[in-house]
Amino acid sequence: MVSTVNDAASGSKVEKHAFSDRVTVRTILTRPDGGAGLAGQRVRVGGWVKTGREQGKGSFAFLEVNDGSCPANLQVIVDASVADLGQLVPTGTCVSVEGLLKNPPEGTKQKIELRVEKVIDVGTVDPAKYPIPKTKLTLEFLRDRIHFRPRTNTISAVARIRNALAYATHTFFQENGFLYIHTPIITTSDCEGAGEMFQVTTLISEAEKIEKELIKNPPPTEADVEAAKLVVKEKGEAVAKLKSEKARKEAISASVAELTKAKENLAKVEERSKLKPGIPQKDGKIDYLQDFFARQAFLTVSGQLQVETYACAVSNVYTFGPTFRAENSHTSRHLAEFWMVEPEIAFADLKDDMNCAEAYVKFLCQWLLDKCLDDMEFMAKNYDKSCIDRLRMVASTAFERISYTEAVDLLLEAVKEGKKFENNVEWGIDLASEHERYLTEVKFQKPVIVYNYPKGIKAFYMRVNDDLKTVAAMDVLVPKVGELIGGSQREERYDVIKSRIEEMGLPLEPYEWYLDLRRFGTVKHCGFGLGFERMILFATGIDNIRDVIPFPRYPGRADL
Repeated sequence: MVSTVNDAASGSKVEKHAFSDRVTVRTILTRPDGGAGLAGQRVRVGGWVKTGREQGKGSFAFLEVNDGSCPANLQVIVDASVADLGQLVPTGTCVSVEGLLKNPPEGTKQKIELRVEKVIDVGTVDPAKYPIPKTKLTLEFLRDRIHFRPRTNTISAVARIRNALAYATHTFFQENGFLYIHTPIITTSDCEGAGEMFQVTTLISEAEKIEKELIKNPPPTEADVEAAKLVVKEKGEAVAKLKSEKARKEAISASVAELTKAKENLAKVEERSKLKPGIPQKDGKIDYLQDFFARQAFLTVSGQLQVETYACAVSNVYTFGPTFRAENSHTSRHLAEFWMVEPEIAFADLKDDMNCAEAYVKFLCQWLLDKCLDDMEFMAKNYDKSCIDRLRMVASTAFERISYTEAVDLLLEAVKEGKKFENNVEWGIDLASEHERYLTEVKFQKPVIVYNYPKGIKAFYMRVNDDLKTVAAMDVLVPKVGELIGGSQREERYDVIKSRIEEMGLPLEPYEWYLDLRRFGTVKHCGFGLGFERMILFATGIDNIRDVIPFPRYPGRADL
């Protein structure tokens, strides 16, 4: 429910926030008339001062106020008779004000401004100590002030773009009949077979707890154990004696209770005597049976394998959540925690997979053009002047589709014509980013889908083609970032996938459940994964992936 403030004179209405007694800056400034039609309305606005300056020898102040609802600032004018201007003008100050919307003098860039009649609240700032000055700041500088960086124009714009892409993702899959499935963060299988996974364990904390306990209360000695055993023996003999003497029932019961207590004490003494400092081991290896899950567990690198269980039951599904990789990489393209969108489609093959991936990427691009153009214009002005044209091109252009073999041939042809690549080109390599970007930015100048990759460079679950050399895999390559999507038709034949797991040197036991999907009611199906942060890099033109996720995690850094 949204309440409105109505102005009888103008007939225009301005919407209040549903759960706050204020009007958002977006509601005022993103109207087709820039808010001019709202002149005469009394509103309450809250936000943070981007810039403030006193004018007229301190008689009034101009404030540029932003509440994060859009990139534009609302100009606010406060007279010295209304409030202490010195408290209001510092950058970063939070203000809640009430006043009248007015048309500014002709010739100014603003279409509307707020004349303040009452200051409701002020969150003050000491300008000498505020860590985000109004000078132009580098994104690298902001990474060291992670809790303040959403107050900057760039990071707040990225947040709105990210939000729009997430909303668009759910809209696309919901409108196309997919079920949203929540896959586990903690897993016992390695989807990629790469082994670069974060381990989830309580063994270390338990070991530390035991070490502290043993220092405070040293473990029982062998003599303590023997003494406890002797007490049990004596109590047992006492019970036996009373029974043989046919003693009163009450006396026997009391003696049995003492025996039970002695046995419980012995059990505790024996258990504590076995406590040893350090990680528990068995046969020279870590004993994971003592761990929380009674087996090795990890943070997921992908929800794909788990979401397949639902694809093989309710047909079309997707998962969208955080994934993790313990890769000690410091490049501008790698994070330790990142988000993946992973749909799975039952009764579908590689061609269907490519069609879905292309439609999804186009939908995302068009959504940003329709719903987030003001933020995209900010990105075009400050980071990548071609980003809007790139979105328009992708949204309206059919993607090129070539086989991996054709892609390698095109790259070899380029090398013959004098193109130099840092990475060698030959059939069987995993295409490097420079190869992918050559194909999309130079050769075709549009998105390219490369399919049918060599099986030796792809995961075990991808369907082996009839040539036995390639698998039904596909990658969607786009300008600016290279690979945006990786997908495949999944191997639905039990014998083939079992031998693929063995071929890659992976243990069968953790994947028995996955093999069961092929043993019982197997179905042709396919799917893909889109790296969500890569999509944001592609859309915005920002260079470093650490700047398009709210709280970046990478080697050496996990702030907040």
